[in-house]
Amino acid sequence: MSEARKDTVTVVGAGLVGSLLSIYLARRGHTVELLERRPDMRRELVDAGRSINLAISTRGLHALRQVGLEDEALKHAIPMRGRMIHPPQGELVYQPYGKDDSQHINAMSRGWLNAFLMTAAEATGKVRIRFKQRVTDVDFGSGALTVHDDATGEARQEPGRVVFGTDGSASAIRQALEKRPDFKGTQEQLGHGYKELTIPAGPGGAFQMEKHALHIWPRGTFMLIALPDEEGSFTCTLFLPWQGPVSFASLDTPAKLEAFFGAQFPDAKALIPDLVEAFFSRPTGSMVTVKGAPWHAGGQTLLLGDAAHAIVPFFGQGMNCGFEDCVVLNQLLGQGAGWEQVFTDFERLRKTNADAIADMAVENFVEMRDSTGDPRFQLRKAVEKVLLNAFPGEFVSRYSLVSFSHVPYRLAYQVGALTDGIVSELSEGLPRAEDVDLKRAAELIRSRLTPFMKEHADGFRTEG
Repeated sequence: MSEARKDTVTVVGAGLVGSLLSIYLARRGHTVELLERRPDMRRELVDAGRSINLAISTRGLHALRQVGLEDEALKHAIPMRGRMIHPPQGELVYQPYGKDDSQHINAMSRGWLNAFLMTAAEATGKVRIRFKQRVTDVDFGSGALTVHDDATGEARQEPGRVVFGTDGSASAIRQALEKRPDFKGTQEQLGHGYKELTIPAGPGGAFQMEKHALHIWPRGTFMLIALPDEEGSFTCTLFLPWQGPVSFASLDTPAKLEAFFGAQFPDAKALIPDLVEAFFSRPTGSMVTVKGAPWHAGGQTLLLGDAAHAIVPFFGQGMNCGFEDCVVLNQLLGQGAGWEQVFTDFERLRKTNADAIADMAVENFVEMRDSTGDPRFQLRKAVEKVLLNAFPGEFVSRYSLVSFSHVPYRLAYQVGALTDGIVSELSEGLPRAEDVDLKRAAELIRSRLTPFMKEHADGFRTEG
């Protein structure tokens, strides 16, 4: 490896991906200047922004494992083994995520994980985090940055270095790249916003609902979800259209809000004592899908995480995908090529996968809000679980490939189309999942799915 590869580098954005990337770079011998526009969240109360609780799964845990942080992180995680569906009336419905309880995702506090990673980055002795530093311009020729110090009000020039943009969906580094004539991209705002609410812990810190589940109240054009917190509470997120008969715009008085929750989410309403105060005092967040290219300018600048490929949160993969970026970049750095070759290869490997998970996340939003409460959908999910257990290694689901493997997202997307067709065909007219025709299932799997998996065998063997 050339000595240039040991130079000081700049990482813009000390969120989850930027902090983890800094650890990877420090472990490769680089000194890292990590610039963050917000105050230090470990010392000051910071506006939460995108504070939807995290669902960390196989890809994200693998990235933490590579730098020795997985075990400590899992001490602060709560396994979620399935979805708990709350219908408007009637009994709760539980939908397992995997073939058994070993396949689960993990609820984790975004704030805790971010603070943990920043501290771990500083502990390398090679990462300096500078807070309240806002990048306003980039010179892609030299890598020099114009930085506004929000603490002092002064602007300065940061020296030219290799720059990594990990500054989120509103990335200043990407906005600078967008001005270049070769950049092409789209930003699609979801027509829904979100509002965070809290179900507090019960007496003695007890969880007031099933602890090991992601709770969903699907209602067609809108929904409520809840993820367990370490302290016994649940972070609830209400997703509503911005405008329309049932929307954030329509819930403009306490009386309307109370009536809405009483009609749509009565069990949740009974557990949220500060509903009105929290709803009207907390910010309403927006969600965006960002696609664009190129992600890099020569060997000088590279985008990772949400800065390159922001996705909506409905597959729980935004952070997992960003952490996987760090793993892939680290692997490429280990091959000894120059920065420009590494950045070119990184984009080639990650762009199609990032686009695939972005599309799957939007589709999963529709599934969560519209389909999870549908008895026919519930039957298909039950059939899927039967097939996962009856044909281990032969039948795989899109969800299991995304959440419980390192198989590239684009292959998971393609497999999902095949398996959905198989499950739908086998579920037609079926009274119970246990009655599924396993002989017919074997024929369909081996004629449709097996050839695809053999054709892409290298992708299905990947270790991430």
